[in-house]
Amino acid sequence: MKTNHSTLGLLTASVFAILFLMGCQNQDSEKDDEQQAIFPKGEPGPAQNFTGKAWALGLVNNDSTYQTVVGNVYFEPGARSNWHIHPAGQILIITAGVGYHQLKGQPRQTIKKGDVVQCPPNVMHWHGATPDSGLHQMYILPNTEKGIVKWLHPVSDEEYNTPNPGE
Repeated sequence: MKTNHSTLGLLTASVFAILFLMGCQNQDSEKDDEQQAIFPKGEPGPAQNFTGKAWALGLVNNDSTYQTVVGNVYFEPGARSNWHIHPAGQILIITAGVGYHQLKGQPRQTIKKGDVVQCPPNVMHWHGATPDSGLHQMYILPNTEKGIVKWLHPVSDEEYNTPNPGE
């Protein structure tokens, strides 16, 4: 019987150890977005331009030499921008997390760390995080002499939740 009790005790201890490690891993994955961040969150994004919480940090201010704006946006899980237009287009570099991007009239695309997205000039689009993951994106706005951004209406829940048929 000692062998059975020893085996049972060892098995129980092993199960608890595995559960403990899984719990630690889950807590770590919840902190992943912040740990993977290259830049700090910045300032809260204006509520009139976002659904959910988004944070923006300017990195390169507009000037007459470069005529480019560069910054970082962090979207908390489920957060997204309104539909908007950039007169000279926009480049997004996804630095952490998983999110969505959609050009008007096209299916929603899933974007993740390492992806580069080009938003053509004057094309209505939106971007944001998935419901389960935050999203860090660096944005580049070239040729700012043409304008920077025109904010439009919020992305509906239906638009946000409609998957790409190819995904």
